[in-house]
Amino acid sequence: MSDALTRPAGAGTTAPPRPNAVVAVLALAGIVVSLMQTLVIPIVPELPKLLDAPASDTAWAVTATLLAASVATPVVGRLGDMFGKRRMLLVSIVLLVSGSLVCAMADSLVPMIVGRALQGLSAAVVPLGISIMRDALPADRLAGSTALMSASLGVGGALGLPTAAFIADRWDWHLLFWVSAALGAVALVLVLLIVPESKVRTGGRFDLVGTVGLSAGLISLLLAVSKGGDWGWTSATTLGLGTASVVILLSWGWWELRSPQPLVDLRTTVRPQVLFTNLASIALGFSMFAMSLVLPQLLQLPEQTGYGLGKSMLTVGLVLAPQGLVMMVMSAVSAKVTKAKGPKVTLMIGALIVAGGYGLNLLLMSEVWHLVLVSCVIGAGIGFTYGALPALIMGAVDPTQTGAANSLNTLMRSLGTSFASALAGVILAQMTTDFGGTALPSESGFKVVMAIGAGAALLAFFLASFIPRHREPARGAVADSPAGTPEAETATVKAQA
Repeated sequence: MSDALTRPAGAGTTAPPRPNAVVAVLALAGIVVSLMQTLVIPIVPELPKLLDAPASDTAWAVTATLLAASVATPVVGRLGDMFGKRRMLLVSIVLLVSGSLVCAMADSLVPMIVGRALQGLSAAVVPLGISIMRDALPADRLAGSTALMSASLGVGGALGLPTAAFIADRWDWHLLFWVSAALGAVALVLVLLIVPESKVRTGGRFDLVGTVGLSAGLISLLLAVSKGGDWGWTSATTLGLGTASVVILLSWGWWELRSPQPLVDLRTTVRPQVLFTNLASIALGFSMFAMSLVLPQLLQLPEQTGYGLGKSMLTVGLVLAPQGLVMMVMSAVSAKVTKAKGPKVTLMIGALIVAGGYGLNLLLMSEVWHLVLVSCVIGAGIGFTYGALPALIMGAVDPTQTGAANSLNTLMRSLGTSFASALAGVILAQMTTDFGGTALPSESGFKVVMAIGAGAALLAFFLASFIPRHREPARGAVADSPAGTPEAETATVKAQA
């Protein structure tokens, strides 16, 4: 590893006095942060009126969160490796609470965008939590705990939608953000009281040039992808941003390969286990988000279309809520399969379940219970895959690089969701049907998106097949830890996985 320091004997991975409490608190923090994904969905159509601004401008309340999260995730992960994962976890939660308070007091566009951006900066909580678990928990608790933490990304999003819809229907919309601020404050206090700091650090100097380069490249790419539909895919702005992102990211890669202490160790990311896990993560992020785009629209479109179900946003949330519970349950099953067969097999099983869920959706989409069943099947697959991903990443990198590696994997999933949103938006905008003079997405358009979602899951299965079944231990994972210590036992388990 380019800048990994050898860990002193016995440092950093002694089991905490209350491992169950540590896991519960970190999972709670992950769920609270993932709530930000769906928090504003029920009020998006009303934002132009609520903020007295054009719809094209209020869309930045969603885009700002996406951009901030994409920048913060790899940067904060690296800072966690350098200066302390718990410390950066606390910083991330403080940013979440601050952003929530700004939004709770906002009545105009600019503070709303600022608050949403601050909320997006908290996105690294989940990968940081997974990394803390690796450093703090005994080996026999690691697989199940990291699976639960990884699944919290989907659990919070699924549970947040009905909760947000319920609040928005009955009370002032500002209450959404007061509640998120309160939940963040609870998570902050619990982390302070219960979660230990890891002593596993890389030290070194922070790569400021690499940070600026990666941020500029990601922002250019995500702006082109997320706003291309509004600006026009062939417009000068979209093409210019797309071209700029390619040039900047290539230049950034050149810099990182030559930097003695890079933001992202690209030599580690091209190891087969890391590379194919990250590529599969992009496909899985795409597949997961395709469902989030299709099912709510099918539920809300008028019944007179012949395929819409005419339900409210609250009903949409209640239909999708069981998916979050299924993810949580299946994360435990995922951990058992990982222990028995290895995380590669778990990932491939989950990808096939997700593909099967989309196939089921092509046949069953005319009743509410059909969509509940479909969302639960896809949620089961996601619970499997998201439980396997951190195990694969942590089994291939040095303990001192865990935060950066997990954060990069989380970023890959986010890129997949962004690509899904852009492609599905194009398809549904092109494949329309006339309904009372209004163009609505057609049934065929929804089926095409579902078929692509199934294809993305099968692509993840194919990519996962290239992950090595056995590997040599990451340098320093065992050799740097004395035999018989928790570090050595944990590293040995991961090497065998």
